[in-house]
Amino acid sequence: MLFVEGRFLFFFLVTFLVHWGLPRNRPRKLWLLACSYVFYGAWDWRFLFLILASTVIDFAVGLGLTRPSRPSGRRLWLAASLVANLSILGFFKYAGFFVSEGAELLSAIGLPCSIPTLSIILPVGISFFTFQTMSYTIDVYRGQLAPRRGLGGFLDFALFVGFFPQLVAGPIVRAVTFLPQLDGKRLWSSVPVRAALTLFLFGFIKKACIGDQVAVVVDAVFSNVGAAGVLDHWLAVSLYTIQIYCDFSGYSDMAIATAALLGYTLPDNFAHPYLARSITDFWRRWHISLSSWFRDYLYISLGGNRRGRTRTFANLALVFLLCGLWHGAAWNFVLWGLFHGAFLILERLGGKSPGSLSLASRLANLPAPLSSAYTLLVVMVGWILFRAGSLAEAARYLLVMVGAHPQGASTPQAGPPLDAASASWWLLVLAFVICHLALSDGRLKRRLDTIAPFPFGLVLGAATALALFFAATGHTPFIYFQF
Repeated sequence: MLFVEGRFLFFFLVTFLVHWGLPRNRPRKLWLLACSYVFYGAWDWRFLFLILASTVIDFAVGLGLTRPSRPSGRRLWLAASLVANLSILGFFKYAGFFVSEGAELLSAIGLPCSIPTLSIILPVGISFFTFQTMSYTIDVYRGQLAPRRGLGGFLDFALFVGFFPQLVAGPIVRAVTFLPQLDGKRLWSSVPVRAALTLFLFGFIKKACIGDQVAVVVDAVFSNVGAAGVLDHWLAVSLYTIQIYCDFSGYSDMAIATAALLGYTLPDNFAHPYLARSITDFWRRWHISLSSWFRDYLYISLGGNRRGRTRTFANLALVFLLCGLWHGAAWNFVLWGLFHGAFLILERLGGKSPGSLSLASRLANLPAPLSSAYTLLVVMVGWILFRAGSLAEAARYLLVMVGAHPQGASTPQAGPPLDAASASWWLLVLAFVICHLALSDGRLKRRLDTIAPFPFGLVLGAATALALFFAATGHTPFIYFQF
């Protein structure tokens, strides 16, 4: 059930009307929990048992953490939560990868073995809700959050884990920010209706009118690397840079807007990442809920930058290795994570002796267009690793881009759909850059806030009609659903 589908709009309309029609808080929460399970069960009802098991485990661990008086007992409870959650995640997401890679390794050293291929269906959103439940137990362990108790507490915790707007692709919500919202009754008068409707429309346009449209070209080039020309490969990775941002931030926009219309606040997940002036800055702006999760629960726990440069670099490398693995069980994701980690380390080099500057400081002193161009180029190379089906395919793609691959270098044009419309696609890239810059200062949002209700309704209705007209006829699943 995609946010851009008609059946979701019907589902949300029913959810919305009943939610605000119920007079008390607890029936509202029960209704939202039931709707959330219906939403998740629409993907595959069998995985409802999985999310329920994850909920029960961490609710029980939260209670268990309050019982032992000795630190060793509390550490044992925390370890139980981490082992249980990571084992579930590891089985569904990584078991097939490690089994197949292990079989290949044994064959390579002369020990051929016959291991059946594991065909394990990956539950939608498992990486997201697993990180959410782990954040709860870690926060309770650290004393930053009191555990929920009793039947009412279990209901609150279950809704925190399963809340449908952000369930399958984030943002990753922290219990310390969401659970307190469940304590008081949501008031319709506090709902930012105009901002929520505008944000949902922006998200719809990003996904249906831009992301799904450019996916046609991206898929055509990446599915047959080397068949098109050099410029077409540059165009395809430029369009993928747009696609993944519009796809993922579009989902986040619609999730935040949907939650807001129900009276709840979700964290921002993007802050114009393609305007970043360094890779360090990029990760403060891209998938903020994930990068901050790794920072708060792993990087700082490892010592952060408090134990010398060598330890800091090792911590960064490990965090981004795991960040790559979080995205998928494949070597290209591992390399993508290490690639970004290497640039974060590179940007910290220098600045040790008096008068010397780190690369990050030098980038900050450059004109914004130059430092942003450097960042965007690095990010685009990383997206090739992210999008390619294998490391070999990614290497071939990069060779074509620099004219070093004989097949791509000798092919001046691509076949359909690029040869007749290449100029139009480049104009779309330019238009995206201009719009990205125009929206970055919040001026448009402030102007929309000043429009009177009736003219605003007309503008919103006209914009919605145009969006539906230009939307792709077929919608692809959100890219981050696979994670």
